[in-house]
Amino acid sequence: MISRTLFTDLLIMMFLVALQIFVLNRITLFGKYTPVLYPVFVMFYPFFRNKFQFLALSFLIGLSIDAFLYSWGINALATTVIAYFRTLIFRTSTDTSTDFFSFQSLQWTQFLLFLSSSIFLHQLLVQYVEFFKFSRIFEILLNVLVTSAISFIFIIVYALIFKIKQKV
Repeated sequence: MISRTLFTDLLIMMFLVALQIFVLNRITLFGKYTPVLYPVFVMFYPFFRNKFQFLALSFLIGLSIDAFLYSWGINALATTVIAYFRTLIFRTSTDTSTDFFSFQSLQWTQFLLFLSSSIFLHQLLVQYVEFFKFSRIFEILLNVLVTSAISFIFIIVYALIFKIKQKV
């Protein structure tokens, strides 16, 4: 197993940003829905690492996406918020009260609940900040649900390909 350092974190971030910008943003499903994969960096970042570094890296990956998409910090906001609340999301979706977490010890349903909660919160923040109007509230909610479902599938495939087994 490769030990994660700041350098490897930056390499993973560059890979995910490049994959998101140059591949996934060119995929449009049903005419308007784009899968989002880069939040996996936030979801699978080890829990035992430096919290301030984690928040800074989460902000940086979101800001990198914003720089390419000209989206004025919306993705930076969303990734930083899910990074800040990640432990709370993990604990509520897995019923874990200890300070030691491991994806290996999770049941499949707990893992899926953690992923879907994180993705939904991320997409809700991105969509509402970007398109919020009271007259479009149902359209925005539909966009959040469909984009979350599509992103969920892509993130599950990513997790299976890279076999996320590390202790977090």
